[in-house]
Amino acid sequence: MLRPKIPTMPTPTGPLSPPAVIEPTTVVQHHPTPAPAPATELPSRPTVQLTPGTVLALVGGGTAVVLVVGAVLVSMLLAVAITGASVAVCAVVIRSLITSQHRR
Repeated sequence: MLRPKIPTMPTPTGPLSPPAVIEPTTVVQHHPTPAPAPATELPSRPTVQLTPGTVLALVGGGTAVVLVVGAVLVSMLLAVAITGASVAVCAVVIRSLITSQHRR
């Protein structure tokens, strides 16, 4: 039903040339000359200098971010737990209503 098609390699149609002969070459080692130093000094990049006040600000900012993210995650977990508990209570109440209705 499904047979794979095997590609066929076409035969060369042009004139065939003999393979090229590669002769080994000798390797000559020479020492590279060092590049001359630039005459003009390139402007240096501005560096960030951390002062004790900056370090305290970064640590305080990082602590605030961690506390805010932690509070958000804990509140989301609490919301899920409260929702699950309320759904369970609703299920118990509905089940008891249905069973009490069947007894009558």
